Amino acid sequence: MHEDFDAEAEADTGVRARTKRGSIGARWWSRRFIDLVESFADKGRLQRGRTYARKGNVFDLRVAPYEVTAKVRGSAPEPYEVALGIEAIDDAGWRAAEAELASRAVFRARLLAGEMPPEIEWVFAELGLALFPGTASDLHLMCDCPDWGDPCKHAAAVLYLLAEAFDDDPFLILEWNGRGRDRLLAALRRGSGPGAEPDPFEMADEPLTAAGFWTPPSGLAGLRERPPAPPVPPGFVLRVATPPPVRVRRRDLTDVLAPAYESLAAPPPA
Repeated sequence: MHEDFDAEAEADTGVRARTKRGSIGARWWSRRFIDLVESFADKGRLQRGRTYARKGNVFDLRVAPYEVTAKVRGSAPEPYEVALGIEAIDDAGWRAAEAELASRAVFRARLLAGEMPPEIEWVFAELGLALFPGTASDLHLMCDCPDWGDPCKHAAAVLYLLAEAFDDDPFLILEWNGRGRDRLLAALRRGSGPGAEPDPFEMADEPLTAAGFWTPPSGLAGLRERPPAPPVPPGFVLRVATPPPVRVRRRDLTDVLAPAYESLAAPPPA
């Protein structure tokens, strides 16, 4: 029981959805999450949940490994307690995913830069893992309201505001799946193994000395002995150029172009 609950005070601290009409979720990962939820959840309850989310009825939204919790003001004098569970990735799955992500220079660089590349979902799928709930059975929605709907409007409101939280911080998707940002990035920084792609941003440190400064040039033979530069990964220009202010179906242009660069760099079929 919440003896000190104050409905007016809680109304001031509730989280309001930023989108006032239409779809909720602006980035590719939040739209992917909402599209999947809307594909299997009750449309009527989802609509009422969007209304709750836009009215600011949800507060104290917290994302933790395997569970999201929140409180939702409804018709009762006390807020309802909501918990969203997920069929999260276990430790063995995360070790495999970390090794795969660390072995690919583009993914490693973009994740370390705080970005969520669209192709990351393919990496997990190749390992038999899923970042997003694909069916109703992948989500465990719990609310102490008397509505036995799945989802009830309170859980639906939390789902929509969770999507907007994903907009602000895509690493919350990984947190919900069992791996926080700090732990994942630490695993990527530790190294990528002998079979990893070279990172074009990494350069070996060499001491600056005057040795050989006045040595006469050795001709073209010396240049031929230099080791070849590591290959530039596909889409390298998308990472170093200033992204244009262009969006395609709510996705950044660089996210849309990245798969095309990957395809162009792929070896021709035998």
